[in-house]
Amino acid sequence: MADAVSAAPPRLGAVRLVAVDGPSGSGKSAFARKLTAELRNRGVHAELVSTDDFATWDDPVSWWPRLAEVLDRIAVGLPGRYRAWDWSTGEPRPGAEVRVAVPDVLVVEGVSSGRASIRPRLSRLCWVEVPNPEKRLERAVARDGEAARPMLQAWQRFERGWFAVDEARRHADDVIQPAHE
Repeated sequence: MADAVSAAPPRLGAVRLVAVDGPSGSGKSAFARKLTAELRNRGVHAELVSTDDFATWDDPVSWWPRLAEVLDRIAVGLPGRYRAWDWSTGEPRPGAEVRVAVPDVLVVEGVSSGRASIRPRLSRLCWVEVPNPEKRLERAVARDGEAARPMLQAWQRFERGWFAVDEARRHADDVIQPAHE
């Protein structure tokens, strides 16, 4: 995948922007971390931003303008910054300020990261999915804890509607189904 990213044209100023989108519990974060590490191992300055730093249970996608400000700054060669949510208690609360240097490649992972409004600026759109929704739910519960199950079920209902309208999968350059599933 690193070869495909490196071969793609930069579309966020001089930066290659890669979105790693797909349903919750599919392994987007693990894939994005692996891709970022692979790029760094090749000497590419790669940064990773997670939409978990922006989204909440009550605000699954309308937070986008906060991330767009970061992307706009990076597009003109300026570092970005934002205040992340701290999820350590299971509920979002204001967390640390995150600074994002201007990289060669910026990987943004999370539900809605490949949304229609950003696609013209993407160098690649990767869609990661575990096709079975029950398996995805159990993976997400294992990650977030049993107390999060009702919110994760509501999130799955929301994202089904979001993906049906936004159609990120249809626009993906790559569809990844984790091998262990």
